[in-house]
Amino acid sequence: MPVSSSLAIAPPVDGRQSDTALAVARGTRRLLTSLGFASVTELPLASGRRADIVALGPDGAVWIVEIKSSVEDFRADRKWPDYRAHCDRLYFAIPDHVPAEIMPPDAGLILADAYGAAVLRDPAEHRLAGAARKALLIRFAQATACRLHALFDPEAGSGFL
Repeated sequence: MPVSSSLAIAPPVDGRQSDTALAVARGTRRLLTSLGFASVTELPLASGRRADIVALGPDGAVWIVEIKSSVEDFRADRKWPDYRAHCDRLYFAIPDHVPAEIMPPDAGLILADAYGAAVLRDPAEHRLAGAARKALLIRFAQATACRLHALFDPEAGSGFL
C-alpha cells in the first residue's frame, strides 16, 4: 500500500529538553544543514553518554554540539569533556542570554535561536582514529534509520536506538 505524500512526519517529543534547548537545537541544525552536514539529536555514544547533536559532514567530519540553555545548565554539567573522544570537533550551542565568556575557550561556540545560528568560534580539530570513526558512523546510520522506520511504523519498536 503506497504511503500518502501528504503524510506529515514529525518525531516524537521525548520531554528531556526545555523549550529553550529545543529552539537552540532547531536553529543549530538549520546552520549545520546549510554547511552540508546531516545531524541527529540525542545520539547515545559508545561511552554511554548521550550527545545533544551529532553532525556528519560531506567529507566524513564528525562534530558534536552540546546545547547549554542556561548558566545553570552549563554549571551542572561536567560530562561534556567526554564527548571529545567521539568527534573531530566539539562545539557548544547557546541562546543569546547565556554569556559566551563562560564557555570553554578550546571548544567551538555557536549562537542560536529557533530560526538559525551562527558560528562564533571554531575549535581546533582533533581527528578521530579510524576504528572510532567507523563505530560512530555505524551508530549514526543505525540510529537514523531506526528513527525513520519508527515514524512510518510506530508499532515496530524502537530498534537500535
